[in-house]
Amino acid sequence: MKLLELKSIKMNFGAIQALQEVNLHIAPGEALGLMGDNGAGKSTLMKIIAGNFAPTAGEIFLEGKKVIFNRPVDARKSGIEIVYQDLALCDNLTAAANVFLGRELETGVGFFSKLNHTAMYNRAAELFKELKSETRPRDLVAQMSGGQRQAVAIARTRLSDPKIVLMDEPTAAISVRQVAEVLARIKQLKDTGHAVILVSHRMPDVFEVCDRVAVLRRGSKVADKAISQTSPEEITGLITGALEAA
Repeated sequence: MKLLELKSIKMNFGAIQALQEVNLHIAPGEALGLMGDNGAGKSTLMKIIAGNFAPTAGEIFLEGKKVIFNRPVDARKSGIEIVYQDLALCDNLTAAANVFLGRELETGVGFFSKLNHTAMYNRAAELFKELKSETRPRDLVAQMSGGQRQAVAIARTRLSDPKIVLMDEPTAAISVRQVAEVLARIKQLKDTGHAVILVSHRMPDVFEVCDRVAVLRRGSKVADKAISQTSPEEITGLITGALEAA
């Protein structure tokens, strides 16, 4: 079953062709690694799926139905969440406040309503427990490690229980131990039936947690293979152009 399917996606920025006839799909509980050199079109494709960009041409299908995302909130309402490379966290807020940013819980009615901090702390604590993270809801993000920040960003995506989680370079610039934590969380997402698209330059990460790997080069998809049917050497050749396609 195809949860998400992209057909003949094109993206032009003026005279620049960022994506050319890209076809891609993913199933529930599957992790797809998306690889390619800088400028290959990976982030552009992710932003199209997340509703940041409308493609110049092509179609997007979610659970077999054609969808059009005019803005990120449209994708979010359809069950797609994204963890950006810079995590998009507010350092001066607590972990719980970041998890609920823009989706705060309130108590009371109308003019007499106020933020329900207790409910947000409790729900954030549940999410961190599910992720097996030591992150605490009341901790300031400014004082957190890279791995804890990732836990906050992932918990934010779990808040709405999305169908698909997009992750853009989640293991960049963090320690080896923290990388292991992030990869464990991706496995947890798969185990709970979520689909994950992982953009990464780190070959070991993709081969550890992904079921398939797709390679973009100069805006075109040059490979889409099961992890069991390829190798790091072949993927490296496809990324660099030493191999034309696979």
